[in-house]
Amino acid sequence: MAMPLRQSIKVATYLAEQKLRGRDKFPLIVELEPLFACNLKCEGCGKIQHPAGVLKQRMPVAQAVGAVLESGAPMVSIAGGEPLMHPQIDEIVRQLVARRKYVFLCTNALLMRKKMDKFTPSPYFAFAVHIDGLRERHDESVAKEGVFDEAVEAIKEAKRRGFRVTTNSTFFNTDTPQTVVEVLNFLNDDLKVDEMMISPAYAYEKAPDQEHFLGVEQTRELFKKAFSGGNRRRWRLNHSPLFLDFLEGKVDFPCTAWAIPNYSLFGWQRPCYLMSDGYVPTYRELIEDTDWDQYGRGKDPRCANCMAHCGYEPTAVLATMGSLKESLRAMRETVSSNRE
Repeated sequence: MAMPLRQSIKVATYLAEQKLRGRDKFPLIVELEPLFACNLKCEGCGKIQHPAGVLKQRMPVAQAVGAVLESGAPMVSIAGGEPLMHPQIDEIVRQLVARRKYVFLCTNALLMRKKMDKFTPSPYFAFAVHIDGLRERHDESVAKEGVFDEAVEAIKEAKRRGFRVTTNSTFFNTDTPQTVVEVLNFLNDDLKVDEMMISPAYAYEKAPDQEHFLGVEQTRELFKKAFSGGNRRRWRLNHSPLFLDFLEGKVDFPCTAWAIPNYSLFGWQRPCYLMSDGYVPTYRELIEDTDWDQYGRGKDPRCANCMAHCGYEPTAVLATMGSLKESLRAMRETVSSNRE
C-alpha cells in the first residue's frame, strides 16, 4: 500500500473517530462529478451518454465544495467526464485543499499540460491519470491515437514540477496477465508515478461496448497471475493488502458502496457511481433512505460481476481496521513504500 504516511495516519484517525461515535455508515472518499462532459469517447464509459443539455452543465464551486463538507469524508476523487474541462476546477481543488481534504483529480491528461499552471503542488493534491495499457492498447481503449503519448508527457511534466501523480488502470477481458504486468511495470519503474490504482471493468449499462467486461472468476485468475513473482509487493499499488487479496480470490467481502458515495450534477447517487437507482439532495438522505442490504453480488443481478474498488475497497479497509494482524500488515507495507 503506497499511501503517504501522513495520509494513512489521517485516514486511520478518521476511522477511529467514526468507531468511537458509533457510526456504522460513513464516507471514506467522495466521488465528485462536477460535470459529465468529456473530450474522449471511451467504449467502456457510461458517463458520456447523457443528453447534450446535461453535458453542457457545470457544477458551481460552492455546490461542489459544500457536498464534500456535508459528507465529512477526508478524501475526494474528482471525476466526470473530464474535470479539467470545468472552467473553475482549480478553484474547487484550491478550496478543498485549503480544508485539508486529500484531493485526487482524475484526468485523461489531454488538457493536463495546458491547465497545470492553475494548480499548486501540495501533499493534499494529486493528478490521477487514467492509463489502461501501453500505447496501442490504451489508445484503442480511448478510441483516439496519441492519447497515451500525451499522458506520458503530462505525467513527466507534472513530476518535474513537484506534483504528486497517481494512475488509475481499468482492465477488461481482452487483457492478459502479461498486459497487466507490462503497463504496471512501465508506470512503476519507468514513469515512477507515486501510486497506482487498478480495477476490473464494471459493465456500465449505457457503455457502448458490452462485450469486454470481466466476470468474477476471470478477474481473480487475471490478478492472481499478474501478482505472481513478487510483482504485487514491488508495485506501488494504492490499495489495502486485503483488497488485493480480494482481487486474487483469497478472500471475499460484501459490498459497502455507502463508504464511497457519488455526488454529481443530479445530487447524491444511489447506490454508487456505477449504478443509478435515483438521486437525493443530501448525504444524510442517501445514507438513511437507501436499502443498502439489497446491493452486492448475490443480491442484485447487476452486481453479479462487480469487483470494483468503490464497493469492495472500503470493506477491505474496515476489515483491516478491525484486525490487529491486518493493521500491522498494512502499516508495514505503508512504511516500506514510503522508504523507497
